[in-house]
Amino acid sequence: MRLLTVNTGRPVAAPHTDSPGGVTGIDKHPVDGPVYVTDPGPEGTGGSGLAGDAVCDLRFHGGSHQAVYAFAREELDRWEQELGRPLRNGTFGENLTTTGLDVSRALIGERWRVGPDLLLEVTSGRIPCRTFAGHLDEKGWVRRFTQAALPGAYFRVLAPGSITAGDPVEIVHRPDHGVTVELQFKAVTTRRDLLPLLLPAEEALHPIPLAKAREYAARQAAV
Repeated sequence: MRLLTVNTGRPVAAPHTDSPGGVTGIDKHPVDGPVYVTDPGPEGTGGSGLAGDAVCDLRFHGGSHQAVYAFAREELDRWEQELGRPLRNGTFGENLTTTGLDVSRALIGERWRVGPDLLLEVTSGRIPCRTFAGHLDEKGWVRRFTQAALPGAYFRVLAPGSITAGDPVEIVHRPDHGVTVELQFKAVTTRRDLLPLLLPAEEALHPIPLAKAREYAARQAAV
């Protein structure tokens, strides 16, 4: 289990984004040398947790609960076969391209030690958006990505540190609730009936899906 690459992006103008200023940092590329990762600050004001990485639309991206995004090289390979085109590391906008890890089936609250110091905690899956669809330039991309339900994982930073390509990844904690990123993603996209199942992961879960799960459970209890 290790990092293949650490990927960052710079602001680039694009017609397929609704972000202020019409720029996006989704097109990320592998970088050489160590990259420092820390908590970027609250949602709405904090951007990426990685030094030198751009998050351009703070309304929906970045902040403490989406400080780092990881995607498995194995899933990129699967999409390469389906789309019939090469997908380099960073193409999906991920900061960390991993190997040997089933990222989308990680547990909410699972903790990863990356390199000697960085400690990350899984908070949610990535929801596809118009910017992602425009960046990939694939017909029906949001629907296809949603149906696959293997969205990669967002993390918050519990302990900062520098990371570089090739660093080992160690899973140092796995909660016993069984709520995976895949389950969380389905619950907020195609299977809202699954929302109450997210509540056992409330200590680590991103605040937005947690609020949705609580609201749904409350409505069901009132019936």
